[in-house]
Amino acid sequence: MFKKQSSKLLQIKEISFRRESELQKLTEENLGTIFGLQFVATEYRVQNLFIDTLAFDPENKSFVIIEYKRDQSFSVVDQGFSYLSLMINNKAEFILAYNEKLKKSMGREDIDWSQARIIFIARSFTAHQKNAVNFKNMPFELWETVQFENELVQYRRIETSNSVESLQQIKNIADETQ
Repeated sequence: MFKKQSSKLLQIKEISFRRESELQKLTEENLGTIFGLQFVATEYRVQNLFIDTLAFDPENKSFVIIEYKRDQSFSVVDQGFSYLSLMINNKAEFILAYNEKLKKSMGREDIDWSQARIIFIARSFTAHQKNAVNFKNMPFELWETVQFENELVQYRRIETSNSVESLQQIKNIADETQ
């Protein structure tokens, strides 16, 4: 990244986040600005799992789980499906957290569970991770975040290709061949 000064370009240096918690705090304090989401909870525990950030999407009337990563040595697919399963199988816990934090009285029928999604935020993702979420209607999003000098921070969503294949189509094809 460069800053234009007259006709010269000056490089803006990247500054690493010292800790994952630093990125998490910055993101949580700006959920509305970055994603249009409402903050519900941090380090939210359901069963034996801790969710880094629990948020709510008022436009889609759905919950969003945000997971932060310092490096690339993780699998977004298994963790994403684990969190999605946790959410769908513990709906009451999520609604209770929302109602307590935002002082509301939302019920199960007020949530569009089909719009639930998991957001992963990291400095970068591998080609395999990017490809793993490249299905139509996949409920996972990858966001790369970089911090620069001069108090600059960039959040950039990794766009998937315009894949026409969905997980449901693959299941249907597999069922047809049996």
